[in-house]
Amino acid sequence: MQLFEMPEVDVVEEVEQKVVETDLYSLVVFNDEVNTFDWVIETLMDVCEHTPEQAEQCTIIIHYKGKCRVKNGSWEELVPKRQEICRRGISAEIL
Repeated sequence: MQLFEMPEVDVVEEVEQKVVETDLYSLVVFNDEVNTFDWVIETLMDVCEHTPEQAEQCTIIIHYKGKCRVKNGSWEELVPKRQEICRRGISAEIL
C-alpha cells in the first residue's frame, strides 16, 4: 500500500493594516479641601457620564491619592469637560 504524498504548497496571505494615530490625553481631577464628595460625584456623573459607582470610586481615589484620571480621550473631547469641571469649582487638568 502506497501513501499519497501531498505536494508542498506556499500560502501567501495579504494583511492590510491601517494605523490611525490618535493622541490620547487624560482628564485629571485633583483633591481639594473645599468640594464635598457628593458634589464631585454629581459633577463626574454629569460631565464625564460616569455611573454612580464609577464617580464614587474616582472620588475616593481623588480623596486618598490626591488626583485621579477620570476620562481619557482626544484633546478636543476633553477641553469642554475640563472647562465645565473647573466652572463648578473643581480643579482639573488635561495631561
